[in-house]
Amino acid sequence: MNETIPPLPGNAPQPKNSALAIWSLVLGILSLSCFSIFSAIPGVICGHKALSRIKQSGGALTGQGLAIAGLVTGYLGILWAVVVIPMMLAIAIPNFVKARDVSMQNACINNLHQIDAAKQQWALENGKKPGDVPTAEDLKPFFKNGVFPTCPAGGTYTIGAVSNAPTCSVPGHKLPQLTDELVH
Repeated sequence: MNETIPPLPGNAPQPKNSALAIWSLVLGILSLSCFSIFSAIPGVICGHKALSRIKQSGGALTGQGLAIAGLVTGYLGILWAVVVIPMMLAIAIPNFVKARDVSMQNACINNLHQIDAAKQQWALENGKKPGDVPTAEDLKPFFKNGVFPTCPAGGTYTIGAVSNAPTCSVPGHKLPQLTDELVH
């Protein structure tokens, strides 16, 4: 009474793709485009597990090519996150710092021009001589909203005499010198 039923001819079960292999490829592609290491590592893990399950399934699972593609893209995503991105940051960060410093220097020079213009206006309106030295309070009415400018890098301004250019305590923050050709 142990009769075995022979398999039906022509309708052999078709092997199906491994879901892990598909996920490995999807995560690997995401690691190259936007999620970097956050999807690269799971993509590599899924790829290795998918290859293992495909080999153990005895032909019931397919998708070895998908799993290998997921592994390759996942490892490329890890390489991208570990080597290329830090290298790009090592190049970019010093340039950002330099740009910030140049921006602060330019803002300071602009402030020094405003202080000098306010000093000249103060001298003109009050009949002052080239050796007279105004205070910050004397110059406040000549600035927008009556506020004396401050150095964005934390320097201290020295107003000086009417005939001298104002200075900043930060090295490199100074008004450009006019040459004799420009003055005459």
